[in-house]
Amino acid sequence: MNLSRSLLGFTKSLYRLGLGIRRLLPRQRSQSFGPSDTTEHQRIERIYVINLDRQPDRWSETGKELRHILDSSGADLTTRTVRHSALDARSFTRHSIHDGDDINPSYTLGDQLFVEPQPSALPTRLELNRPIEMSRPEMAVARSHINVWRRIAEGEHAYALVLEDDIWFHQGFARSLDRAWREMDPGSGKDPRFDILYLSYREVKDGAPKTFLSRSVFRPLRGLWFLSGYVLSRDGAEKLLGLLPCRGPVDLWINHQFDRLDVRANRNSVISQRRDWRSTNSYSILPILTRIGVLDGGGESLFKIRPSEGPVFAFGADGSGLSSLSMALSMLGYRCCSDLEDLPNTESRRLLTGRAGRVFDSYINVGSMESQAQVLLKNFPRAKFFITTKHVGILDDIATMFLGGMDGCDVAILPAKATNRWQIVCEHLRRPPAVSPFPEIEDLGQRRLLNDADESRPTDSGRRRRQDKSPWIVEASNKWRGIRTGVPIKVTTRRGRRVAFDDPLENLDESRWLLRDDTFVSNLALFRPANLEIRTGGGALLRVRSESLQVRDYSAAAISSRDRFQFGRFEAVIRASGVPGLVTGFFLHRDSPRNEIDIEIVGSRPKELLVNVFYNPGDEGAHYDYGYRGTPTTIDLGFNASESAHHFAIEWDPSEIRWLVDQEVVHRRVNWQPTPIPQLPMTLHVNTWPTRSRELAGRLASRRLPATTLVESIAVDATFTPPP
Repeated sequence: MNLSRSLLGFTKSLYRLGLGIRRLLPRQRSQSFGPSDTTEHQRIERIYVINLDRQPDRWSETGKELRHILDSSGADLTTRTVRHSALDARSFTRHSIHDGDDINPSYTLGDQLFVEPQPSALPTRLELNRPIEMSRPEMAVARSHINVWRRIAEGEHAYALVLEDDIWFHQGFARSLDRAWREMDPGSGKDPRFDILYLSYREVKDGAPKTFLSRSVFRPLRGLWFLSGYVLSRDGAEKLLGLLPCRGPVDLWINHQFDRLDVRANRNSVISQRRDWRSTNSYSILPILTRIGVLDGGGESLFKIRPSEGPVFAFGADGSGLSSLSMALSMLGYRCCSDLEDLPNTESRRLLTGRAGRVFDSYINVGSMESQAQVLLKNFPRAKFFITTKHVGILDDIATMFLGGMDGCDVAILPAKATNRWQIVCEHLRRPPAVSPFPEIEDLGQRRLLNDADESRPTDSGRRRRQDKSPWIVEASNKWRGIRTGVPIKVTTRRGRRVAFDDPLENLDESRWLLRDDTFVSNLALFRPANLEIRTGGGALLRVRSESLQVRDYSAAAISSRDRFQFGRFEAVIRASGVPGLVTGFFLHRDSPRNEIDIEIVGSRPKELLVNVFYNPGDEGAHYDYGYRGTPTTIDLGFNASESAHHFAIEWDPSEIRWLVDQEVVHRRVNWQPTPIPQLPMTLHVNTWPTRSRELAGRLASRRLPATTLVESIAVDATFTPPP
């Protein structure tokens, strides 16, 4: 969806002059284009340009762009280019364009908000679900792309570049594409094996949720507009055809297929659409966005602004989905205080007197609030209330009791068994629909405050470092000490196989441990199994080396548990590396959603311990990966961790995380101090690696490589959780 305004007058002339001047520069050469054979990696062998018959000038201008780029053999890209005649919306009736099973012309505002959430949009039942009919140009564009996909699927080439005819190549196009192509094929002798690679796109406002696979390539979860320049594999074309019909504009519809495809995107868009030509498209979504107050794709991301509706209160019987509702509200950007008999004193006073400065904006299943509905409504006339029930259409006695004391309140009934819970919640709170399924979490019940954290401060020694900002992090405050509770009874009685072992690493138990051979964005190295050595008599040496590996200039080492654990004690005896730029890590981690509990020692400051928590909400599979710093705290060790081995431990339960050094607690965090406690299973990791961040570990002292970290033993006493 290209909503950019075309240029006018003198500005248009300058724009065209700038495009022309580019062609006076030396021609680019890309090794990613050219013939493929059995002795080389796969290349892009075919280019399809979608062009209307009545616009030969655009075909001519695209040819000039293609002639300015050479392939691996030195021939310009026009030698690999085929013109594809676009379907012309003027020449066909609406019925003939979508005749057959390829296109379903109806979509909804909910489909649009999946790709680009708009908190400024205030959806109602009618607006979220009412069908929107694609315009004839949108259907013609979709049909044109689908026809190209058929040509690719039926063709002989493994990869093809698909272009619309209003594009121009950035000056760094060839260099950027070649780098991405190399990173997707790290010397394995195999082709990159992706379905679609975006080279031209616009991210939704405030960015598309994504996971970086390398320095130059990321995997988007959703949130990319445009299909004006992309590489499509033959396998990818077959998959897309198998996912038809296309429901809505093609660049919107394909976002809904990302979880079924291997989608990649170049770190930067390297193909742009020309702004001196007026778009021939007609966007069916614009009247709807205008009517609900969203202009030109505006609005903020869910995590940049606070929810506008609230505060939110929810009550119901045990087992009616209250804990699931709390997690759902967190996924919508609310800061939730839930499943408590009472609130900390300061929060309670501010809430019951209507004073500012509250930490939370939603209160779910708080016992002391159950009889205060009228007081809350008086203090907060715009408050939203939920009553949860166990069954659809049936009000149990507790729900009826709550409703009896809520005259005048804005109340929604949320049955635990309802199939449309997201719709009920989002319509009541006027929030964009969530992407992930509604969370299914066993109700925790109302937990007892052990003592008011305002009055009894847990051990939280250390110096806070710069941390992320999100709805799931409470800003630093001298008055807020988190929420300290006992472990919920339901958690202590939950069935789960207990795993306990103390591994001296005399050999590597492959049924227990996995040697990593991957990397991540901030890691300057590629993890390699060869960089781990088991010492005679026990213990493992993890090495970092200078080593050219195409995608990285260094190699490193990492061990990960094959099992996942949910709560327990995790210990390791470690002598860290003291080389600046290196990080020694012992931590628990998971993705989808990303949660992490860290112990890190950085080579530039080996006398300090860095503890950290990353928290993102959701149930298994929820795509939340917000934040890149987490909530780090630095603790003085009193010794140099690179000179001798010491005992480090993490104790993790549903109400508290404790970090220990040589059997003594050096730091602890309770709930919401400053994050919730991660509650989903995680794998255990120990690694050493060179970081890109000089802020974290200093400049890499590469002359001091190779460097080693010694891990003498790893012990676990935790609940084993099988994969979902």
